[in-house]
Amino acid sequence: MRLAFAGTPEFARVALAALHRAGFEMALVLTQPDRPAGRGQQLHPSAVKAWAVEHDLTVIQPQGLRLDGRYASDAQAAREALQAARIDVMVVAAYGLILPEWVLALPRLGCLNIHASLLPRWRGAAPIHRAIEAGDAYTGITVMQMDAGLDTGPMLLAEPVDILADDTTGSLHDRLALLGGRLIVDALKLAACGGLRAVPQPSEGVTYARKIDKAEAPVDWALAADRVAQRIQAFNPAPGAVARLRGEAIKLWRAVASTLSDVNHVPGTVIATSAEGITVACGSGAVLLTELQRPGGKRLTAAQFLQGEPVHVGDRFEVGVP
Repeated sequence: MRLAFAGTPEFARVALAALHRAGFEMALVLTQPDRPAGRGQQLHPSAVKAWAVEHDLTVIQPQGLRLDGRYASDAQAAREALQAARIDVMVVAAYGLILPEWVLALPRLGCLNIHASLLPRWRGAAPIHRAIEAGDAYTGITVMQMDAGLDTGPMLLAEPVDILADDTTGSLHDRLALLGGRLIVDALKLAACGGLRAVPQPSEGVTYARKIDKAEAPVDWALAADRVAQRIQAFNPAPGAVARLRGEAIKLWRAVASTLSDVNHVPGTVIATSAEGITVACGSGAVLLTELQRPGGKRLTAAQFLQGEPVHVGDRFEVGVP
């Protein structure tokens, strides 16, 4: 079975490596163009490109795939490369470009997508963030047959994953990436012998995981404590939740809802400090902040943060800026 692979970030790299280890023939890898990053804004390859080049795989980086769009010449070159590759199937994981009809129709077995949720919950761009932000008890991976809709195709394989109490988007991402690599290998082995069964997605329970915006980073202390804690965990490692303390924008990386009851303070008010964390009042209840970061500094545990930044009962965290 000859494969093309389309993906860009670390989540996709894990799947590409799993397919390579399993011995599948990788005829072509598509990934996003190199992007500027870091203080010097130097161009950097995607995680997928870096791994593919290291393993001597053929890589193309079209800026677009629409034959009638702004990057029509890129799209035409990509179509010629895919046609020449004579692929049986394309595997897609967090690629970042919408696949037009000509791509979906080109492989003999179509295009299979590795999606980081149990569809139809959390279709869209940020399923891991939104699952944690919503306080979901579990999520998972769905391997689906792609169609022209946004994550609407029939499901081929799916497996759930519990969301742990201390999960951040980063920690949950890593577990889901490994599961995605395993499931796509299983799916392709089944496809090779005709053993895959496509199941339409339920029409009920559809939710959309809209793209994360930096404008969401400021903490709204008027929310209930569990909602505040979930958003802080969901925005770790990016974009990072933020609040202002004495005029400084403080990044908040980890938090849990406090067990304190009968909290009656203005939201954002510090009501206790200890080595375990900084307890801050919310619209209802309170959160315990356990990992914070000053501007230009490193991430610190609450105990470390308090050593360099005295925080007193009665101090107030204000709404931050993105």
